[in-house]
Amino acid sequence: MASDPALIAIVGPTASGKTSLALSIAEQFNGEIICADSRTVYKDMDIGTAKPSIEEQARIRHWGLDIVTPGERFTAADFKEYALAAIDDIRSRGKLPLFVGGTGLYVDAVLYDFSFAELPSVIDRKKYEGMSVEELVNYCYNNNVMLPENHKNKRHLITAIERKSVSSISKSSLPDNFYVVGIATNKTTLRTRIVDRSEQLFQNGVAKEATILGEKYGWDNEAMTGNVYPLIRRYLQGELSMEQVKDMFSTLDSKLAKRQMTWLRRNPDIMWATLHDAEQYISSLVTD
Repeated sequence: MASDPALIAIVGPTASGKTSLALSIAEQFNGEIICADSRTVYKDMDIGTAKPSIEEQARIRHWGLDIVTPGERFTAADFKEYALAAIDDIRSRGKLPLFVGGTGLYVDAVLYDFSFAELPSVIDRKKYEGMSVEELVNYCYNNNVMLPENHKNKRHLITAIERKSVSSISKSSLPDNFYVVGIATNKTTLRTRIVDRSEQLFQNGVAKEATILGEKYGWDNEAMTGNVYPLIRRYLQGELSMEQVKDMFSTLDSKLAKRQMTWLRRNPDIMWATLHDAEQYISSLVTD
């Protein structure tokens, strides 16, 4: 149609079904998927970050995967620049860009054209280092910084603040031809999906992947200090059983989902719907 959407964003917490919905829409309407996920940007981290499978990537072209090596600096500002170029490329070939993810700042940076502050100064870092963990957490809440997975770790909190550079963010309103759809999932269903996905990751060989990554990049590499990888390190050191690792990882992902929803619920532009209703709604946007 003449007024095709410039962008359709599909957002929601981890394990909510965003990927399967995006694949279905992309296949129906000649689309390509841009992943807005701060974990899947890393090369070699495939299973642990739940990247789209090789088969899924073969079905539909994906952007936002394997951009940098673990430990390499990559900010929300970097992602915004990358994603906007991808959107232009996709639309220039007459295809539909689908922007899919749960990393709130990545999503909002593109949707609302965030302008980011300059890189933090040495003075800023000293100020943050002088703050307590509680003060840093409060700073994150007050300045729209998504808490890192290990938000009890002072270094991780400071890194999150510096990487997002949100103290001086400016933003615009959502463009008229951008549509944002949120996947609404009840807590019980979401928890079941998280547990099932945790089990699937281990069946897919995430423990072996973590071992290889630890040897290649070092277990203390910043990209290795979040997600499931530290738990697997403790398993390899004999501190945890495999069942403990699975249970703890499911709990971590549930907490991540809660933080993601806290961020997303503040956005009045999101149209929330079940997976089925979301697919019907997106279809109507493209075909009406």
